[in-house]
Amino acid sequence: MTRSVFATLACALPLVLAAPAWAATPPPSGAVLEAWKDVTSFHEDPARIDRARDLLENEVARAPSLDALLLLSWAHLIWADYRAPSIDAKLASYERGRDTAKRAIDMAPRSPEAHLWYAANLGRWAITKGKLHAAFLLSTLRQEIQTILELDPNHVPGLSLAGSFYLETPGMFGGDVPRAEGYLRKALSLDPHFTRARVELARCLIEGGKYDEAREQLKGVIDERQPSYIADWVMRHRPTAERLLAEIRSK
Repeated sequence: MTRSVFATLACALPLVLAAPAWAATPPPSGAVLEAWKDVTSFHEDPARIDRARDLLENEVARAPSLDALLLLSWAHLIWADYRAPSIDAKLASYERGRDTAKRAIDMAPRSPEAHLWYAANLGRWAITKGKLHAAFLLSTLRQEIQTILELDPNHVPGLSLAGSFYLETPGMFGGDVPRAEGYLRKALSLDPHFTRARVELARCLIEGGKYDEAREQLKGVIDERQPSYIADWVMRHRPTAERLLAEIRSK
């Protein structure tokens, strides 16, 4: 297994790890609601991630509900991405996110979001650590994707994760760009404002030399006025779309 497998997954995963479908609907009340507000608006103030994580740690210690566990797993991941001051701090946060998602799976084995966050944190930990064999990482991600889509064939983040996975995985290890494109188009048919899927679809089109349609998709991301997850759009998807558009401007 070559180092390039890790490199391609490292590029893909920041786009993969966006908010799941349940995050669009606020929890009913209390600490989880307050944390949800912080997690979904951290583009305005990254310190909100710290506050959300601390609120959720206390809530899970007091009353570990599924919503609290899922949101805490997400908070650990974005804290590692945006707030960790060192590699060791990143790794520790991904580990906590992974373990929290595993608790959510144990509580609700048929929760697609629990499997999503387990795969997300595990994948980021493996890439940052650089010590797991890529075969293990690929096998785990593939199984988690299969589980998510078996539980909910219309799970938009799961479809986008599948698209990214089959786009980024080398062909000799199961990668399939047309298959990736199919997953991403289905995701966008279900949620046209899910900008992560639109960026990834553009990358599929670039891979296939379809530059005109890729430009349309990237402009759609940049011009989006109602992104499903505004923090992800501001912090990840719009900047990525702008960079890709500049790269193919003369194609």
